Amino acid sequence: MKMAKTMLIAGVAAVVLGGCAYPRQGSADYSAYGVRGEQEVRFGVVESVRLVRIQAPESGVGTAAGAALGGVAGSTVGGGSGQIAGAIAGMVLGGILGQAIEQDANQRTGLEITVLLDSGKYLAITQEGDEQFRSGDRVRVLSGRGGSRVTH
Repeated sequence: MKMAKTMLIAGVAAVVLGGCAYPRQGSADYSAYGVRGEQEVRFGVVESVRLVRIQAPESGVGTAAGAALGGVAGSTVGGGSGQIAGAIAGMVLGGILGQAIEQDANQRTGLEITVLLDSGKYLAITQEGDEQFRSGDRVRVLSGRGGSRVTH
């Protein structure tokens, strides 16, 4: 019975923490608000490309879910006041673990692309790493709605 309860808690934790993943949007993806929106198009040449880490904002779901599940799991330890101490320790450790899982699930690799525009102006744009760029590539920079992206 105790093993079944532990497996159930682990299964619920996996489902809840899996829902913490931040949706990813690449350079070829448009959100609904970007459709039919006007964008300025500029042309240039890639000067440099640098790998970066993109971290989505934390929602707190990972911490809360981890603390809740850790508290339930910790309360199964011991009896009486031991259960209370186990629940508190489980909440703290579960919250820390849940936060770490959420951070890891939301972190992704991106590119910082420096472009020398035909106008002579330099731009550095950070975006998802779903398209490959090399120094010397001829590219276009699309700008509008408060953001820019580099495409071939």
